[in-house]
Amino acid sequence: MACGEPERAYELMRTNQAEYPIRVMARVLGVSASGFYDWRDRQPPDRQRSDAALLRRIRTVHAVSHGTCEAPRVHAGLRAEGVQVGCERVARLMREAGIAGVSRRRRTVSTTVRAPERTSAGDLVRRNFTADGPDRLLVADIAFVPTAAGVLFLAVVLDAWSRRIAGRAFSHDPRTRLVLDALDMAIAARKPKDVIHHSDKGSRYTS
Repeated sequence: MACGEPERAYELMRTNQAEYPIRVMARVLGVSASGFYDWRDRQPPDRQRSDAALLRRIRTVHAVSHGTCEAPRVHAGLRAEGVQVGCERVARLMREAGIAGVSRRRRTVSTTVRAPERTSAGDLVRRNFTADGPDRLLVADIAFVPTAAGVLFLAVVLDAWSRRIAGRAFSHDPRTRLVLDALDMAIAARKPKDVIHHSDKGSRYTS
């Protein structure tokens, strides 16, 4: 397993040091065990103050979700607020503070609700999400990100050839305008001439 920067690897090692030997994790992550110990010893007191401040933000995001958010979603909420932090660090602080998420499947947000009175276009790609070149197949979808201010909806348009985002839009309201804004951005940026736009059959895309 490779981590982009040594600090991310060290954070992952500190998070899992109760379960795995330091030297084994160091070898797998491509860093040195001595480097980890030097990094760990340099943490106090600034790191402790930083952890304490971050833990307060984590508690806020977790509380807003009514205690349902687990580490990955808390991490997503922090990133949406502009907090640059690794998921491993969030998971460690939550575990040390005894903060855990609770799954409530009945309250999940559905972003694929078909409008019964609308008909959708046929599947022109036949579930084959590959393309022979750029700007030939744009794939669209909506995701939701929990934040301290509530659920934030993200509409994305992806170029199937490059796998890069061609258009995107954020909103607290998942209306049709959200997906149109993402599509408008993709069209303005890429200016495709002969392109297929593929999405699910949710009400925002069939309205």
